[in-house]
Amino acid sequence: MKPSAQRRLAAIVSVDVVGYSRLMGIDEVGTLASLRGHRAELVDPKIAEHGGRIVKTMGDGLLLEFQSVVAATTCAIEVQEGMAERNNGVEDEKRIVFRIGVHVGDVIVEEDDILGDGVNLAARIESLAAPGGVAISNRVHDDVRNRLEATFSDSGEHSLKNIAKPIRVWRWASMPEPSTTATIPPLPLPEKPSIAVLPFDNMSGDPEQEYFADGIAEDVITALSRFRSLFVIARNSSFIYKGRPVDIAHLSRELGVRYVIEGSVRKAGSRVRITAQLIDAASGNHLWADRFDGSLDDVFDLQDRITEQIVAKVEPEIGVRELERVRRKPPANLGAWELMQQGLWHFYHVNKDDHAEAIRLFREAVAVDPDFAAAHAQLAYALRPSQSMKLQSAEEAEQASEAARLAAETAISLDPSEPMAHFALGRLHVLAGENETAISEMQTAIEINPSFALGHYGLGYAYYWATGQSDQALPHFDTALRLNPRGPLRWTILMNKGSALRDAGRVDDAVAACRQACQFPDVGFLPFILLAAALADAGRNDEARASVQKAETIDPGISIGSLRNHFAGLNDKTVGGILDSLQKAGMPA
Repeated sequence: MKPSAQRRLAAIVSVDVVGYSRLMGIDEVGTLASLRGHRAELVDPKIAEHGGRIVKTMGDGLLLEFQSVVAATTCAIEVQEGMAERNNGVEDEKRIVFRIGVHVGDVIVEEDDILGDGVNLAARIESLAAPGGVAISNRVHDDVRNRLEATFSDSGEHSLKNIAKPIRVWRWASMPEPSTTATIPPLPLPEKPSIAVLPFDNMSGDPEQEYFADGIAEDVITALSRFRSLFVIARNSSFIYKGRPVDIAHLSRELGVRYVIEGSVRKAGSRVRITAQLIDAASGNHLWADRFDGSLDDVFDLQDRITEQIVAKVEPEIGVRELERVRRKPPANLGAWELMQQGLWHFYHVNKDDHAEAIRLFREAVAVDPDFAAAHAQLAYALRPSQSMKLQSAEEAEQASEAARLAAETAISLDPSEPMAHFALGRLHVLAGENETAISEMQTAIEINPSFALGHYGLGYAYYWATGQSDQALPHFDTALRLNPRGPLRWTILMNKGSALRDAGRVDDAVAACRQACQFPDVGFLPFILLAAALADAGRNDEARASVQKAETIDPGISIGSLRNHFAGLNDKTVGGILDSLQKAGMPA
């Protein structure tokens, strides 16, 4: 039978190795040997000398307990002074440097372990220490300031993660302060957006939920890794921060990432609440935050659902931020990935000038890096005969289709796991009337990345425009909208969903979806055409005619005949239903 937990007042010391993952990356064997030597010859003897005990080791850190706060603080300072001496003459990149935090507070004792807010606070305070220094809470400072010769500087109050009230922290640093791994150049950022997913904090006080919290973070890493547009740090690297307070800016340098996801799990009865935040690692600004609630009745189902929701918010948010970041860079400094991003910015503006500029930038990206599969895939999608702008001539459309197919097939030959390439090729098969192949390509894109919103949109598009199966198409349009709620192509998914709803006889829902699509900027004439068809079927003829007139202002000379050519190769029943409704809306023949 497990003994009941006890409480006692203790001085708690948290010790952390600065830049541990970087040191291990440089020389794993040497780092471990050096750390063992420092502990055996300095750290462990000092702990014993001052009456402390090692509660647990955490690979790159220690949790210590002392009965005396003076003894704990003295030990911390003497360890840091000793480390400064031991590091003399050692190359910067090989030095072992500690941060140490000291707090005194109430702890819960479970067998040999100690838990509680006092432990958490000591760890948070440790993160505020300078490398080679010691940070102490105000409560510790009150106890030691007249008993030690060491001088502490007041660093003011700090709002610490998961600590309700700001805490005043005091700092001690050895003189001279030793060099640290901070002098090592930070890892360069990859060209494409890089992201680390930190272990989610278990705020439940229930050790069993530790596995659930870890599972959420691991699943998010796996799901994000399926996006070829992201550079995702592996679990083994990001999980070294488990149980530690994290300086996001330091982590960014240490892992070479631009974005960080962190979160927490809190359980109450059979319910669980998960919070997640996306952080710009350079500035520390929160770009997005949300919370998700669910029942633990089916843990795996809940884990899958929460993972999907987090990824559905994070990946599009990064996409939006990257488009804006890259758009501001001088063209002369752009690499292949950034050229593709600038091309996407133009591609999302539906007019001929931006469309031509997008194609130029995609071609330039391919020229800079001929093996860049994603750029070939984007070029293929951009080259397809456009259905959002005025139709090209038959000859231009045929040439565009051939060039697009070549680009898509090149992308797949370079990287068969690039979902965008299968999506682009699937769209071309739809336009060519190759229905089964079109559906198969879209399904392949989704199999590669189940969170790929364009893949679900493409499958819905194929079912609706190639086979006329509106009921089959609608769930995929809904999934695409859920997976990419902020995507720049949201309007086209809404527009196609609205048309499928009209075809299914749900005219009020169709009007609502098409009207939403029309509210986006730079969408061309097609959303207004499909809105007019839905309004005509709903018997709202005046509104239908007004929508036709809006389409005519965007593309003068549009008619039933021109649209018949425009939709050539698509499902006869689907196209016929739209044109019949547009005749009712008063569109000229």
